[in-house]
Parts: sequence; structure tokens; C-alpha cells
Amino acid sequence: MTSLNHYLHEKRSAVLAREALIDAGSAGPNSLHAKVAAEGRSGVRRIRIRDHQIITDSPPDFAGYNLGPSSPELQLGVLGSCVTHIFLIQAAHRQVPIDSLEVEVSGKIDPRGGRPGHEDIPIWPHDIGYTVFLSSPAADEEVKALFEAVEKTCPILNLLKNPQTIRAEIKHVKTDAAKAAGVEAEIA
Repeated sequence: MTSLNHYLHEKRSAVLAREALIDAGSAGPNSLHAKVAAEGRSGVRRIRIRDHQIITDSPPDFAGYNLGPSSPELQLGVLGSCVTHIFLIQAAHRQVPIDSLEVEVSGKIDPRGGRPGHEDIPIWPHDIGYTVFLSSPAADEEVKALFEAVEKTCPILNLLKNPQTIRAEIKHVKTDAAKAAGVEAEIA
């Protein structure tokens, strides 16, 4: 493929085929799964999703080694990735040509959040926003309709706008006390 518009042309058939399955009632929910493990010595978190791996870490001022993006940074990247992908899907579906597309996402996180005297500051990323930089010969009305469709159908954007209850549980495996004492001695 030589351009983004060539990609959109090629992907239009896949978008239409998926929509046909959904409309026919032949497509249902997809199960999603990610596994994250903290690695010894560094505390780096290795995220495994399908056959892919992503390393996430924190900057040194947050007990990390700066070996990868932090979780809040990764969340902003996930939002930007999803918005970008849905722009491509909607553009392919609507046959809106796109010469170039970039999404910049910003937000804030304050390490004082929730601490005594700062209870009013959120502990989560906040003041999140995104800007879409789109080059296209399409008419302003087409671009506006494309943007509205993205805002309506982007899964991660709508998750962040409409949070849900998250199930959680812990499965504790009790380790040998002598082994645990050795770990405590290493830490001290």
C-alpha cells in the first residue's frame, strides 16, 4: 500500500463485511484478555496481549527505571490509538479520503492526589483531551460527520466518558515464612 487513502480503499471491504455480520446477528461479543506480571529486580510490568508484549515502567521519581511508558501514559496512548483507528474505520466506511491523520492526547496526573491536604486532587489521570490533525480534500460537512461518528463509536473514548464497575478479586498463595523472611532481609 502506498498511501493512507490506498489503505482506506483496501480496508473498506473488511469494514463492510464486519458490518454485514453484525447486522445479520452473526457477530457477538469478543472476549478480551491481558496478563501483566511484575518482573524481579526491576519491577517492570510486562503486558502480554495475544502474541504481543508491551513493557511498562515508571520514571525514577516514581520508583521506576524509565524502561517504558507509565500506566497513565499508556492509557493516553491507548485512547489516541483507538481514536485514530476509529477515524480510519469510519473514513473507510464513509469513503472519506484522508491524506494524513495524527491524534495528540494530553492529560495531567498529580502525585499529591488524595494525600492529606490534597484530597480534592484526583489520583487518576484527569483533564484529558485530544486533538485530531487531519489532512483531507473532503468537505467540511463530511469531516464534521466523520468526527461525530468517531465520538459516538470509539470504544475507549466512550469507556473513559462512561466508566463502569470493574470486577476484582485476589487469589493469595501463601509462601513459606522462611522464604518470605529472606525477601524481607534483602529489602532491608
